[in-house]
Amino acid sequence: MARRSTRPTQPFVASLDQVRILRGPDGESATIEYAEDDVWRTTLRIGPEVATLTDQEILDRHNEVLRVRAELRNEYDHVAIEIPMGRPQVEHSEQCDQWVPRGGVLRVLIGDAMDSDGAPAFIVDDIELTAQEFARMLHTWNGWGIRITLVPDDELYEHPRVEVRDPSDTDG
Repeated sequence: MARRSTRPTQPFVASLDQVRILRGPDGESATIEYAEDDVWRTTLRIGPEVATLTDQEILDRHNEVLRVRAELRNEYDHVAIEIPMGRPQVEHSEQCDQWVPRGGVLRVLIGDAMDSDGAPAFIVDDIELTAQEFARMLHTWNGWGIRITLVPDDELYEHPRVEVRDPSDTDG
């Protein structure tokens, strides 16, 4: 059964009355907790000087990070890298013991094999991944979005025409 996302809201530029500042046990970090429950907590690694900073000074640094991030996001022009045919789209990472995508586009076949939960296998580069392995691989892009375009198995390398409409709408 599907459930509503409980994904927290992105942190925002705040004032002291909207947050609580906690110094980390390491003596070099501070955590900014928002009064609103659904906003991500943020930990800033500042260094030993964190002990001498006021809460306002720590919050000013946090807010500046958010402003710079917003500027960078506005300037960012995303280009999704698609690995050419015949080259591996995924590689196994020994460090995290899982498959990871090499680019930002994956050509995937939905397999016939089913796991014990009835989920299909996903085939990338002739590598059959369980639904759990595939989801774990996508987790390397946590926080990003994903668009899935379903195409016939012999058209994985083509970009289909996309129409934006509700399938129940009639053309007349």
